[in-house]
Amino acid sequence: MTNKSEKILQAITDYYLGSKDFNGISLIKLQAFIGISQKDLLTELIRLINEEKISVNFGDRHINPHIKAFDPEPKAEQIIKFDKCDFDHACAYPEKMHLKNVIDAHEYSNRPFTLRLALGDSQLSYLSFDLSVLEAYRNDPRYYYSSDDIYGWISISDKYFESKEVPKSDQILLESFSFSYDVSFKRAVAVFLIYLSRLSPEHQQIWNAKQLEGKFILHPEYVLSSSGRFPENESIFTDFITELQTINEMCVAMGKPPLFRNDFKDGDKPRGFSFLIRPTAKEFQDFVHILDKMISENFNKDFFKGEVDLEEDIPHSDGKIQVIQKGTIRLLDEWMKIKFRTKEPQAIIDMIKCFKKVRELRQRPAHALDDNEFDQEFFKEQRDLIFNTYTSLRVLRLILANHPKCKQIVIPDWLYKGEISQF
Repeated sequence: MTNKSEKILQAITDYYLGSKDFNGISLIKLQAFIGISQKDLLTELIRLINEEKISVNFGDRHINPHIKAFDPEPKAEQIIKFDKCDFDHACAYPEKMHLKNVIDAHEYSNRPFTLRLALGDSQLSYLSFDLSVLEAYRNDPRYYYSSDDIYGWISISDKYFESKEVPKSDQILLESFSFSYDVSFKRAVAVFLIYLSRLSPEHQQIWNAKQLEGKFILHPEYVLSSSGRFPENESIFTDFITELQTINEMCVAMGKPPLFRNDFKDGDKPRGFSFLIRPTAKEFQDFVHILDKMISENFNKDFFKGEVDLEEDIPHSDGKIQVIQKGTIRLLDEWMKIKFRTKEPQAIIDMIKCFKKVRELRQRPAHALDDNEFDQEFFKEQRDLIFNTYTSLRVLRLILANHPKCKQIVIPDWLYKGEISQF
């Protein structure tokens, strides 16, 4: 290696390690710093690429060339791109072969993910973790926790930001996470390395302890979004809430009160309205509780007023009459039978049966469940339940769409086609 190439390598390395997020140095800035011609710089860069000590990001694989989003291209492909190189846009990075000899791991004590970036791993490489790592954040009211089972983020809440009640090390932000799957369809949390590296040392240690080995495939919708493309499908939980909102819009168009008292338009989706983090009886029962509150407990009785009797008289043997309130699912069933006629009623029968099943599951006595029971079947049972309930909501929306005044309602294309993520 020549003196020039040593100086260039040192400049690239210093810039990378000294920047906030392990950024690359633009070739135009590098040329000015070294003080050589463009031709000489290219000669030395090619030498260093061939020695696998640096790489050059030309900005054609990711929108931002100043971050090492992906592992570098093969040496030959990098070198050929110099023919049409934009010195303002292309950036140089030190590579693993060189960094392993200059990095002092002790400088990154308790920051394993930051260390991996310092050693040259790409920012958008991802690691997979046991789902239980999310529990502490989801269950702690001091954190904002949001996930639709494709995308998610975690942050200390405003109330506790810079508060003496919460240690500085716990006032963290995880800007984005998703999910990944192994060959047996085991689900895991997936996070890009750059976001993990910004956690406090204490929280990096927490996540590091939950890291999973083996090959996991990142959720395809998250891959599309992260590469600047529009996702093809929506999460079933997003679709579920959109169905609630669309049904309410249709009710208003029909001149009636909304069918659902809460359609979560303000973004107040229940924290536990997502796929299970742990396959336990308690987790499953908590989810059923939320689901029932979003369906049968959420039906607005005002919707049925004047068209269905909200009460019924129950005669007793002593001649007295007891007046009781009808359940909301029964009201919906009776309203359907009055207002909607079809030669193929099975879809409606299945819809009512599904809503009743959710209610029955919620009402199972507590002593019938062992809160500590751990069984992978709970994952499957929940998946079947949410898909069946979503399908029932979709049937309800399609029925209301037959009303003449509902023709004006614009249905999102992905909702109309039922394009939902299957996991």
